Amino acid sequence: MRIDHSTNILIVGLGLIGGSYAKGFAKNGFDLCAIDSNPDTIQYALDNYIIAEGATTPDPEMIGKADLVIFALYPHIFKEWIAENQKYFKPGVFITDVTGVKGCIVDDIQKMLREDCEYIAAHPMAGCEKLGIQNSNEKIFYEANYIVVPTEKNTEEGKDVCRQIGEILGFARISELSPYYHDEMIGFVSQLTHGIAMSLMTCNHMEKVEDYTGDSFRDLTRIARIDETLWSELFLLNKDALLHQLKLFTMEISKLERMLMEADKEGIKDMMRRSTARRKLFDKEKPEK
Repeated sequence: MRIDHSTNILIVGLGLIGGSYAKGFAKNGFDLCAIDSNPDTIQYALDNYIIAEGATTPDPEMIGKADLVIFALYPHIFKEWIAENQKYFKPGVFITDVTGVKGCIVDDIQKMLREDCEYIAAHPMAGCEKLGIQNSNEKIFYEANYIVVPTEKNTEEGKDVCRQIGEILGFARISELSPYYHDEMIGFVSQLTHGIAMSLMTCNHMEKVEDYTGDSFRDLTRIARIDETLWSELFLLNKDALLHQLKLFTMEISKLERMLMEADKEGIKDMMRRSTARRKLFDKEKPEK
């Protein structure tokens, strides 16, 4: 399937990411439908011409005409929604998501999903510390990575549909990972970093810190303003991978502590050089949009 302006696209969940997807598609001339339980969210999307049609409850007609359904829901709600409403899907529909963990989600949904529908998982590595469609912005994708997460049950067509989404929305890089390796990677690059930011904000209770911080502390703790409902669920769903990354991080911090106690200046400098060299790998030229 080629995604074009005749493709009926439905987005379920118009929060920060779902709203940013909707804005990205709308900017590219697509007329979308959307479902979100918050009537204010749907009204905002309609008033700002982000979607053409919206509903606050699963609408059989709206669901039934969709060629592509994109889910931007909390993991447990995503699974419940599929179980309750997949009866409305048209045969041949493609389903994808934005969920931050994959292993337990992908397996469960592919097992329960009708055989005439295809679910191909994806993860947009983008976001910000604010919530809701009012803070959504399609530009958050322009320098971001987009990960397609297929299994042996997915077709080449399904993977291609998923990649087309990343291309339409303007992601800088599109890659492919297995569900297992995705969760290992996300445990490090996303969940561990959020855990570190949280810990920085709670490890010291000095007063008026906000009056004295520089850019380094603000940059490191930007993501500490966190959606506790979503992220606690993501942490627990991926706890084995996250615990492994926490162990590795704790070992490295312990090395730094030991070098400080021993006044090992050369050891500290070596750690800094290795850190600098690896960080340079991220300094890629920004794509023009």
